[in-house]
Amino acid sequence: MTNCFILLAAGKGKRFKSNNPKQFTNYINKPLFMHSVDKAVKSKLFKSIIIVSNVPIKSIKDKSIKVIKGGNERYQSSQKALNFIKNKRFTNVFIHDAARPNFSIELLKKLNSNLKKNKAVVPYVTTNNSSKYKIGNKIQNLKRENLLFTQTPQCFHFKTLYNLSKLNNKKITDEASLFLNNNKIVKFIKGEENNFKITTKSDLEKKNIQNFYGIGFDIHRLIKNKKLYLGGIKIPFHSGLQGHSDGDVIIHAIIDGLLGAMRKMDIGTLYPSNNKKFKNIRSPNMLSPILKNLHKEGYFINNVDINLICERPKVSKYRKKIISSLSNLLIVNEDQINLKGKTVEKLGLIGKEKAIACESIISLNYYG
Repeated sequence: MTNCFILLAAGKGKRFKSNNPKQFTNYINKPLFMHSVDKAVKSKLFKSIIIVSNVPIKSIKDKSIKVIKGGNERYQSSQKALNFIKNKRFTNVFIHDAARPNFSIELLKKLNSNLKKNKAVVPYVTTNNSSKYKIGNKIQNLKRENLLFTQTPQCFHFKTLYNLSKLNNKKITDEASLFLNNNKIVKFIKGEENNFKITTKSDLEKKNIQNFYGIGFDIHRLIKNKKLYLGGIKIPFHSGLQGHSDGDVIIHAIIDGLLGAMRKMDIGTLYPSNNKKFKNIRSPNMLSPILKNLHKEGYFINNVDINLICERPKVSKYRKKIISSLSNLLIVNEDQINLKGKTVEKLGLIGKEKAIACESIISLNYYG
């Protein structure tokens, strides 16, 4: 079986009341729609991923991910995507709303497993609320145990869904409706409470968010005949920073700040200076495993504030390049990083251009 994942991200999100489309709002430190894309990629269940959007998306580098223009209504966007892949020989198609970023990869695998014996599989949740139904002026009680609140991703045998979709010209709210309206069987499986739809801005706050902070500091002497690295880039200068590694005080201060916010001791514990394995190691290589562990444990960087303390080089000259480098290394937007230059009025080793110091404050979000 070959699967295709279609992400519907062309909606206007009027109830969200924002100048920017809801699906591109920053949520847990990245655009809301990217959570679905990243999970689809990570699941390794899909040969291709199609994003349907009425806003250009230039940040996608993966060749297996295509972006196509959507329609005015949800069902029209879905039709466009199905028509786009009609000759691609996919067995199944998963259709998901970008407004639901909190589904799990386990749910994707569960849906995929159920597709082996079914042509339509749809997740649902129930309700604990007493429920009513209004017809005209009459309000009736409903048995809540009989109510199914359907979610996405919804998955289908491609050819069956395609044939139903191309004949439809009525507004529908999900693809399961096409099957039910045509008296076709749908397999309903238990969904996930966390897989709620983000409709208004208050929905962004439903996840349990905690904030943690860490302070980092580092200082190294300047020595001749060594390259100077700051923030992961080489800076033209008369000296470089002495150290067991490349001496990059900015990255070292950030590492200590991250470790502090995570309550993981300090950089010297992880990279002791008496260990030959770390001799001349580049600082980005020291940062990488810490970031991997940070994301694995459910932390995300909120912002980074940096003071680079030196007489020279002048921070203003290299600020943009350093922030761009750190943005790539930390996998955050550039506007989440602030870099300030501080001098010490010619005092001490730093004032005599014999040392450079750096301090950082890191804010992490934890989503439980």
